[in-house]
Amino acid sequence: MTQLSNRVAVITGASSGIGRATAKLLAERGAKVAVLARRGDMLEQLVAEIRAAGGTAMALTVDVTDQASIDNAAATIEQNWGPANLVFNNAGVMLPASIEARETAPWEQQIDLNVTGATRVISAFVPQLLKSAEAGATVDLINTSSIAAQNIYPYFAVYSATKAYVSHMTRHLRAELGPKNVRVSVIEPGCTDTELQGHFQFPGAIAWLEGARQTITFLKPEDVAEVVGFLATQPKHVNLQQVVVMPTNQAS
Repeated sequence: MTQLSNRVAVITGASSGIGRATAKLLAERGAKVAVLARRGDMLEQLVAEIRAAGGTAMALTVDVTDQASIDNAAATIEQNWGPANLVFNNAGVMLPASIEARETAPWEQQIDLNVTGATRVISAFVPQLLKSAEAGATVDLINTSSIAAQNIYPYFAVYSATKAYVSHMTRHLRAELGPKNVRVSVIEPGCTDTELQGHFQFPGAIAWLEGARQTITFLKPEDVAEVVGFLATQPKHVNLQQVVVMPTNQAS
């Protein structure tokens, strides 16, 4: 498939889950794919799989909480492939806990990665996206949020607030960048089977997750990757601003 053969794609949080699945899908459809995350060994394995399947990929070990790290990665991509024209801003962490427990480290980690980190990625790549748009390319900035940005769940207050930030920032960026021919979208998935749930430590959140698995068939990362691919292959003048993708049997 060559639907994306003219795209230079950047995926953060690409070492596992939605990011990894999206990197493989975009590469299968012809994009050059730069995969970014902290775990370099997992990125190298992903790149090897993409290349073995006939795709083009590069791995860049990046910490999105460090502006210099992400700026250096952006410069490397442009030097090798030209300016990016598809950025999937996907890195994130989910660490639910009770507010009254006053465990500040998980709050700070989620804010540093989901809010400040996501904004750093945008800062690093918007100049390239604008350059690509000026050259006439189809250009996408796609941010990963969550259904938690809209709905209410016990123990997820800080995580939900960080994702509400991502969703609302996306709306503002669309108003700012859309007139310059940069499409800006946000994806808000419901329950998705990724390693994020393996980071849970708070007993109440673990119990909530176990209960959810009894009644909900979770999305697979590949399901969300298909949404990214769909957004990226729309006609140039079409921008789906907000996509909520839910398991069929998840009510909210």
